[in-house]
Amino acid sequence: MDASGEHVKPRLRHSKASRVVTRGDFQRAYGEGVRVRGGVLSLVMVANGLEQSRLGLSIGKTIWKGAVQRNRVRRMFREAFRLEQHGLPGGFDVIAIAARPKLEPELGETRAEFVALMRKGAARWRSTTPEERAAQRAANQARREAKKRSKPDAKARARGVAGGRGDGGAK
Repeated sequence: MDASGEHVKPRLRHSKASRVVTRGDFQRAYGEGVRVRGGVLSLVMVANGLEQSRLGLSIGKTIWKGAVQRNRVRRMFREAFRLEQHGLPGGFDVIAIAARPKLEPELGETRAEFVALMRKGAARWRSTTPEERAAQRAANQARREAKKRSKPDAKARARGVAGGRGDGGAK
């Protein structure tokens, strides 16, 4: 309430203090964080030891080739965070990643998904121990490596070579 007794809405700023900007913070989030995925965005979350949550953005060229479209996605994610920041769980560094190529997010859908994913990620973070998270990351890495080994390499596929053996598929 202000001096006249009227109810005042809190200012919704997205200050520098509420941004993840350093390479070390991004690396820590990717290395230690929990991941939650939705239809519009994916979040990587790690506790930051602060009272407020901070937002980092990772929108690569695989989403949009043009900078104008990538920046629009960034603005939409930033705005969803700014508008919902007082209702989000505090104390996390959050990296927002676009969930699919050619994404054209709408603000209402993005806001709702951001809140739902933040709550889900916070609950997942709090319900697991660091050892469990490390074991999960190791299992995911092993699964990715096994998947990589099972596919023939891209050059062999381009040449039409079966199994990537380089012998034209003859046995």
